[in-house]
Amino acid sequence: MKEETEEVKNMSIKNPRNSLEQRRTLRRSMTDAETLFWERVRNKQILDTRFKRQYGIGPYILDFYVPKANLCIEIDGGIHNLEEVKRKDLNRDAFLERNGIHVLRFKNSEIENDIDRVVESVKLKIQTSL
Repeated sequence: MKEETEEVKNMSIKNPRNSLEQRRTLRRSMTDAETLFWERVRNKQILDTRFKRQYGIGPYILDFYVPKANLCIEIDGGIHNLEEVKRKDLNRDAFLERNGIHVLRFKNSEIENDIDRVVESVKLKIQTSL
């Protein structure tokens, strides 16, 4: 486990150059739920903590990443209800967890209907991760 955690510290796994253009494109075309969440967390609004959006880790692009807490936040639309996508999400989460990154997942509807609860959940996870 310690060796895999060291893998994340290796710069080659973080924001790989081969996904740079895709990450830029995703930042320009965020979903409404992602935009709403970003407006609540950007500029260190939560616990003076920096959030990064569309951040690359290995072969994956994370919706949001909190480096200080090794925390990934994924905001899932309806496509994540499909069995094939659920399997991919499980593999992705397992990869991230093996590399010391905790994963929180929220549905678009949770962001849109109760953003305050979501933000509180994220705050709590950051506090317990530090």
